[in-house]
Amino acid sequence: MKRDLVSFALWNREDLEDVFRLTRMLQAPDAAGWRPLEGTTAALVFEKASLRTRVSFEVGVVQLGGHPLFLQQETIGISTRESVHDIGRILSEYCALIVARTLRHQTCAQLADSATVPVINAMTDLVHPCQILADVYTLMERGRFTPATRVVFLGDGNNIVNSWLEFAAKIPVHLVCACPSGYEPHPRVLEEAQSTGVSRIEMTGDPVEAVRDADVVYTDVWPQSGPGVDEGRRVKVFKPYQVNKALLKHTHKDCLVMHRLPANRGEEITSDVLDSARSVVHQQARNRLHVQKGVILKLLNVSR
Repeated sequence: MKRDLVSFALWNREDLEDVFRLTRMLQAPDAAGWRPLEGTTAALVFEKASLRTRVSFEVGVVQLGGHPLFLQQETIGISTRESVHDIGRILSEYCALIVARTLRHQTCAQLADSATVPVINAMTDLVHPCQILADVYTLMERGRFTPATRVVFLGDGNNIVNSWLEFAAKIPVHLVCACPSGYEPHPRVLEEAQSTGVSRIEMTGDPVEAVRDADVVYTDVWPQSGPGVDEGRRVKVFKPYQVNKALLKHTHKDCLVMHRLPANRGEEITSDVLDSARSVVHQQARNRLHVQKGVILKLLNVSR
């Protein structure tokens, strides 16, 4: 029976730990040159522009011996030229794997339902599971991930927060979400994570109290302005949540700073913090490559 990574909802702790084990195995010197995907093709279906996600998946597939096929929205016309159902069925005839970066989560879920090969969520508006796997693996490499690790997210309760919540429902961690009123994470995702009792999960609107004694401070871009959006109000609402030197004075002195990138420097995070020794953003980005290869092997049931 084929499996997907659309979210962490249908994954358990053993599944997640398997990905981390596979990632460590792939990083071992004796794994260099191993090509388990020789002769196979992976379809990369992208509705959104991308740097890290596209490159890390393309390079990862190549390193495993496969061939990545990049398909933009302009090429295949998801839900315009072709139905999501037909795209999933047709790509399954040609490819061993589908990686989907879609605007709507439902599109990725529909692809997974229709495809007969594994589908990996490379980011939707609801969740971003591959990013959080890379984040946790980065903390593990730093020896900074335990059930007591206080991970504090500041800003918009977006897909990053939702995936952290889903992860916290499987593996224990101390997760604090500091979001302005009206910008909290998805209520169902939050409720389900809290109901498991696996992790300590806190919600607050006070960024200073949130980061007090934090081991990790995580932020992401603020919601962008657009038609009908008061830019001045947007900045006023989110400015207290900016990750800067003043705010970090309330954390542990060795607190790490995380950001999925790309960052709007001077908005949700200042350049001096993003480029500081505390920042692990490039390690996070690097680990996207390794962890995603682990996910691919897990879903294709490949062992060595």
